Amino acid sequence: MCTHDQDIKSNLEVKKGSEMAHGIAHEKAHNKWSRRSFLRGLGISGGMGMMLGHLPVNALSSSPLNMLLDGGNTDRVLVMIRLKGGNDGLNTLIPLYDFDTYRNNRPQISKQVGDTIQLTNEHAINQNLERLMPLWNNGQMKIVNGVGYENHNLSHFRSSDIIASASDAEQIEDSGWLGRHLNDCFPDFLTNAPEHPSAVQIAGGGSILFGGGEGGVNNYALTVSSPDQLFEIAQTGQLYNLDGLPECTYGEQLGFLRTVANTTFQYAEVIKERFDEGVNGVNYTTSLGQQLALVARLIKGGLRTQFYVVTLNGFDTHANQESDHDNLMNTLGTAVSNFYADLKLEGKDESVLAMTFSEFGRRVQENASRGTGHGTASPTMLFGPSLNGNGIIGDNPDLNDLDSNGNLKFTTDFRSIYATVLEQWLCLDAQQVDAILFRNFARLELGLRCQTVSASPWVDIPKIKHEVRYHDHGRAFIYYELERTQYIKVVIISISGKHLKTLQNGSQPGGQYALDVNLDRQFVMAPLIYRISINDQSYSKTLPLLKI
Repeated sequence: MCTHDQDIKSNLEVKKGSEMAHGIAHEKAHNKWSRRSFLRGLGISGGMGMMLGHLPVNALSSSPLNMLLDGGNTDRVLVMIRLKGGNDGLNTLIPLYDFDTYRNNRPQISKQVGDTIQLTNEHAINQNLERLMPLWNNGQMKIVNGVGYENHNLSHFRSSDIIASASDAEQIEDSGWLGRHLNDCFPDFLTNAPEHPSAVQIAGGGSILFGGGEGGVNNYALTVSSPDQLFEIAQTGQLYNLDGLPECTYGEQLGFLRTVANTTFQYAEVIKERFDEGVNGVNYTTSLGQQLALVARLIKGGLRTQFYVVTLNGFDTHANQESDHDNLMNTLGTAVSNFYADLKLEGKDESVLAMTFSEFGRRVQENASRGTGHGTASPTMLFGPSLNGNGIIGDNPDLNDLDSNGNLKFTTDFRSIYATVLEQWLCLDAQQVDAILFRNFARLELGLRCQTVSASPWVDIPKIKHEVRYHDHGRAFIYYELERTQYIKVVIISISGKHLKTLQNGSQPGGQYALDVNLDRQFVMAPLIYRISINDQSYSKTLPLLKI
């Protein structure tokens, strides 16, 4: 967790840049957001350690945890649809309960009653979402109203991190909520990663959603910039040989770079194989449609991936919102409708839950450019037969009781949705859910039912506290604590899987221990990993010997 006061201060200064009228400040905010997304998409924003988290090293042994997400009961899938830019909730779920106030604040961009589809006496949806109505009518769609959090941040990149990390607005957290879940499932991820990717992000670079471990250094998702990119690599690339590398620092660094490339190819091969096994039975159009077509085909082809993220961009509607947002709604409704129709052809729709998310909503009052500024609360839509009925969940935001910026006050904490999905869809233990989300959040009645025989059960693996500390002259020590007498082995491994040194191998009584890494100088520049094994369980972590 970041504790730099200056970083926290700068991240909390959010008002400047939330409107196009802020000029340079708004442009800088977008440039910073885009640059960071680019770097994270490459996996280099966190330095060498961040890159290590994107890829498995040669598997050195098997782990009992691999059954959880690689070959075990993984028939429940979560697909997250990112509405990037800040979706306007009031023009998505129209507030019939206070229609006059809605219309008065938006004389140019609000929806006429005839431009909506009524769901209940109090709510209607944008008519461009009409393709979703069969899901609603068949009890396969719910909407959670007024979703947000306390002290909402109006910065794209900061709010995106809050939503992905499930943290408070004032809390700087580098790991993602699903990354923390996967970190619990794969404590030995760096040396024993699963055969199939645990998560796949398509056009989702820049998100910390799947970052796990201390500082979010492990990234458990395979991220590609487009559906076509992965297949092009898989069909035209060549695997790099890791044998016969020079016994020197250069050789270790060369092995590291080759391993980075090999990891992409490794997962590309699996994905291509599963893609070839699956067949789309529906014709998809648009970028979002192509992303969901890929997800549907991978699910139908048997890829053992439990989490997918797809992205629909264009929701930062400061101007010309009426037509732009309507087109986005049409794209969303059509793509989701096709996705579930495709899955249903092979009976896969029952095992797939999809949900939308966005960094924030839009302001209640329109601006002079026929658009809206950065706002706060907005609805979250969920789809799938597992919802067991339709409905609007949560209290209605009050359009007459706004915050000091003219924005809605949230009525449902976004983390209540996460907690409900983790416990009632992924079947995690309630205490584990609270640990992932840092504290307890109310569960919602989404209609989800946990069936442990068909979902990944939580396995309570005993934990060990361990960390790297630096002493004088940059020397590194591995500290760990044992609760009782146990057999423990601690080794240093290169990124290519080469064993470099054994620091401990034997039984030790309970207590605190410190092991001097003390490697030869030739390894100081190389990316390294330390691995702690206790009985049949292992934990791995990067060893940043060279501090930059």
